[in-house]
Amino acid sequence: MSDEVASGPVDRLRAAVRDSGSPLAEVMSAAPPGYVAEGGPDPVALAASGPRVAGHRDDVELAVSAVLEGCLLHYGRPRVVHIADPDLALLAGDRLYALGLARLAAIGDLTAIAELADIIALSAQAYTAGDGELALAAWHAGAVAIGWGPDEATAAAKRSARAGDPGAAQALHAAAGRAAR
Repeated sequence: MSDEVASGPVDRLRAAVRDSGSPLAEVMSAAPPGYVAEGGPDPVALAASGPRVAGHRDDVELAVSAVLEGCLLHYGRPRVVHIADPDLALLAGDRLYALGLARLAAIGDLTAIAELADIIALSAQAYTAGDGELALAAWHAGAVAIGWGPDEATAAAKRSARAGDPGAAQALHAAAGRAAR
């Protein structure tokens, strides 16, 4: 890790990108604009706060932060990496997906890997359909499943989302609310 103190998830992600020697380090913003979850909880904090990840919170926080940044590069306003060229932004997003998933693989958290893979897939489906609420719901339910563990209600809501059911976003939010209690 670099010499600077990395306190929050965005700072830790910056340090990890910088330390990786990746060309992404050259396109990091000078100051983080600050991620604010639009209409829902911060998925990074939510995933890292659950009892299932108690032994490796920092790794989960960094992994989820990297995948979230990748998703934001693909579909939204990124917090750390800013690239004007959409093709390069897509590649950078994929690199951040890989960084997050590799971090989880290194600690052997296959459950979190599966949940992040679902988040990536469901978010892509939602954004392609122009459904930002469904993408937010996928992040909410996925973050809870990472922190508290998957359950049947979340699995059913994901199936509903994959099928394009109109109530899928509400089902994902409801499942997340039940699981995090």
